[in-house]
Amino acid sequence: MIAIRSEKLGDAAAVRIVNEKAFSRPVEPDLVDKLRVFCPEAVSLVAESEGVIVGHILFTPVMLQTRTKRIAGMGLGPMAVVPERQNQGIGSQLVTAGLEVLRQQACPFVVVLGHAEYYPRFGFTPASRRGIHCPWEGVPDNVFMAIALDETAMSGAAGVARYRDEFNEAI
Repeated sequence: MIAIRSEKLGDAAAVRIVNEKAFSRPVEPDLVDKLRVFCPEAVSLVAESEGVIVGHILFTPVMLQTRTKRIAGMGLGPMAVVPERQNQGIGSQLVTAGLEVLRQQACPFVVVLGHAEYYPRFGFTPASRRGIHCPWEGVPDNVFMAIALDETAMSGAAGVARYRDEFNEAI
């Protein structure tokens, strides 16, 4: 049984371990630690099994500057599940729960830089189809994706998705 819940004070060490195990490098765990401190508006969820955190997902603000307005959305990532619990649906539960939280918060869109075969099951499509572009050069079109949670707010929206500076440091 997996329980998805908001990250709580005291979860940081366990969340770091999940990211370290999932990514096998310090970039993502370091990014999550920085964002926890400097980005209070982040949405951070954990997957817990028998009292042990086995997965984590983070959503942080992304700004889309259009010709006439700025639209605040969220970026999904990093998302991590410990290797021994991967391919058991935990990541899907984290994404689904996170998107539901963002819908309830009236977030108009979410972007993700991720696996082209994985994220479309949640409704993500290449962001370029909506006129949303990745801020980093050389990213293949099919791995930078977006989902509109509020089609009215996203009507005619196009531009470059601007992530927090911490992501630029990690890329």
